[in-house]
Amino acid sequence: MSLGPFDRDTPPFFRQGASALTKLLLCAALALFLMVADARFKLAAPARASLALALHPLQTLLLAPVDAWENLQDYLRGTESAREAENLARRQLVQQAERLSRAEQLQSENQRLRALLELRPAVQVSSVSAEVLYEATDPYSRRVVIDRGSRHGVQPGSPVINDKGVLGQVTRVYGLSAEVTLLNDKDAAIPVLNSRTQQRNAAFGRSDGSGMELRFLAANADVKEGDILVTSGLDGVYPPGLPVARVSLVERRGDTSFASVGLLPIAQADSARHVLVLQPLAQHEAAQAEAAAAAAAEAASAAAGKTARKAAAVAAKGGQK
Repeated sequence: MSLGPFDRDTPPFFRQGASALTKLLLCAALALFLMVADARFKLAAPARASLALALHPLQTLLLAPVDAWENLQDYLRGTESAREAENLARRQLVQQAERLSRAEQLQSENQRLRALLELRPAVQVSSVSAEVLYEATDPYSRRVVIDRGSRHGVQPGSPVINDKGVLGQVTRVYGLSAEVTLLNDKDAAIPVLNSRTQQRNAAFGRSDGSGMELRFLAANADVKEGDILVTSGLDGVYPPGLPVARVSLVERRGDTSFASVGLLPIAQADSARHVLVLQPLAQHEAAQAEAAAAAAAEAASAAAGKTARKAAAVAAKGGQK
């Protein structure tokens, strides 16, 4: 068997086209050309828009289960939060109803006791609403400035309160503003009454401005942490019954016969913005006394005039006879 020369060409089964590197370079060049052409001439924008329009129904169909699940979760969460809000509102309504019932009961009881003991009604003093402008610049005192002064009827010595209790007392009055010395000032003092034991004392501001204290209180005095101190009304300035401070510290030491009692003012000056300036109690009572005297004098003059008219009428009848 004769052997011819070997065929050195690659069989068709093993033939390959361009090399992988050549294909990579061509694809990279084509991609670069398309990116530059799209960036410069917007060649791919129509194709992209057409593709997005064609795929939009498919995207909507695929997102429908996800949107339905999220809507269901939102509905369940909303229903749960609505039930929690309803339960909270019901609890608050019950609490408010209980408080209203107790307040009405206490009010009726108070009225009955006052009528039984023939006590005079609670003092209602006139007031001027004001707003806190800023803190005084003196670093050694605790004072604030309000936007009401002598032109608005504010007088020196007037008590200043807010919705929590007593803030302090007016010490300087200008035309359109006034300075209020706070209770925790080192020079402040106010007569107080322990609402639990009915024991009277005087509360003073601490020298460092950190709070208040009771001085010269016997070591065996009945005072506890948490006791509420209110105004006693004995000074003729503050109306009685206004909240002043809460007992925060009680220390009884064996080396002294006095107890160290720290107080925390109930009305925090740092959060006070709107306040009421009250007329001093003594001036209010003096004004009431003057009004009562004027009313009595007017009634006496009216009675005297009526008596004179009756006498003149009787004399006229006697003259006719």
